[in-house]
Amino acid sequence: MFKKFYPYEYVESVFTIDYDKLYKKGYRGLIFDIDNTLVPHGEDSTPEIDELFNKIQNIGFKTFFLSDNGKKRIEKFLENIKNSQYIDNAGKPKPNNYLKAIEMMELDKDKVVYIGDQTFKDILGANKADIPNILVKYIGFYTEKKIGIKRHLERIILKTYKRSKKYQHRLGNIEIEGENKMAKKQKKLFCERNALFFKISTQKEVIRRNIKDLVSKEKFAKKRKKDNNEKLPNIVSSYNSELIKKGKGIEPELQENKVVNINIAGSKINGITIHPGEVFSYWRTIGSVNKRKGYKAGRVLRNDKLQPGMGGGLCNLANTINLLVLNSPLEITEFHTHSDALAPDEGKRVPLSAGTCVGYNYIDYRFKNTTDQDIQLYLWVEDKKLYGELRSKKEFPWKYEIIEENHHFQKEGEKYYRVSKIYRNKIDKATGNILEKKLIWDNHSRVMFDYDLIPKELIKN
Repeated sequence: MFKKFYPYEYVESVFTIDYDKLYKKGYRGLIFDIDNTLVPHGEDSTPEIDELFNKIQNIGFKTFFLSDNGKKRIEKFLENIKNSQYIDNAGKPKPNNYLKAIEMMELDKDKVVYIGDQTFKDILGANKADIPNILVKYIGFYTEKKIGIKRHLERIILKTYKRSKKYQHRLGNIEIEGENKMAKKQKKLFCERNALFFKISTQKEVIRRNIKDLVSKEKFAKKRKKDNNEKLPNIVSSYNSELIKKGKGIEPELQENKVVNINIAGSKINGITIHPGEVFSYWRTIGSVNKRKGYKAGRVLRNDKLQPGMGGGLCNLANTINLLVLNSPLEITEFHTHSDALAPDEGKRVPLSAGTCVGYNYIDYRFKNTTDQDIQLYLWVEDKKLYGELRSKKEFPWKYEIIEENHHFQKEGEKYYRVSKIYRNKIDKATGNILEKKLIWDNHSRVMFDYDLIPKELIKN
């Protein structure tokens, strides 16, 4: 019953794998997951991890990263890890990208081993692709100790796995005898010990971001036009959306609070001018979020659960900015995603109407003005509706459109996911010709609303 979730090997950490032994057995490629396999979720690589990959590559292995993270996150992680390819937004446990990774490595399937921390994603996907695999104990933040039913189900599967000698050690027991020092370092992280230490670790990331910005050569936008008479004449792009969501399980009070939060944060941005070469930063413009500034508890997505949280709803504001920027020649330089299936679609489906993730201050949304003229960003709330505009002095010769292909819902295990591919077309205004079609999100979002509200005609097996 559970054998499709069984790993070939189950080890303490990536540091306790005997890579020399794997190489002697004929394996030549290693595919790694990142979050909770190599580092805690969202963390940068560590000197120990960098050293490990240097060692693995010196043995003779090709290394590859297969992650559900976005491109920016992976590239940041790989700053000090060289000679490695990757696939972002991999859509695990679907086997397609596992097989694509092997093709990109130019190796035979039986010469590659996959290494990850989740039985329901990493191992299931590797087994579907018929790739030998190793499960490592996940590395979690303090808050992930209450990670939910998925981890509890994994424990049940691992108990049955340990009773079945047939499926254990199919790679030949490749764990180093005893834990080495680096494994011990990974086993008990500072941020895991208690809530206070987790807050300290979070603050460390805030400080790290501030220092990085301080030494950066980037020039950040900060000048605002407070007089509407100073608005530039040309509307580059515009968007509006209803802020109040209704439906089963949606608390009206949290929706009303969301309007308050977006109004406060939006007023900090409204009218900002981004000069050529300048970068807009969401959090540098808004600042911190707290009760003293008038913010209230809204709906936030945390640990795969929708729950009340201070400043909830500000992802909606970032999402509106993202849609405005995607319909302009501006360059997005930092972008993070969460599920875009937090609530049922109201009316006609709008691609990317949700899904942008922000969290003070190191999960930021940023774009750069790479054009030759000033750009103004306007955001305001009216009658519980959010409006946004990008303006310029003169018109650009291109227009843009966001299109979605193969949009559907599919069941994976006991959960449903929204699946689609979202593209941006750059179009020459004079001729109407498409100059560029670019994939901007290979969407695989867990549905966070009542499954009964999923349109039946959009469910595919």
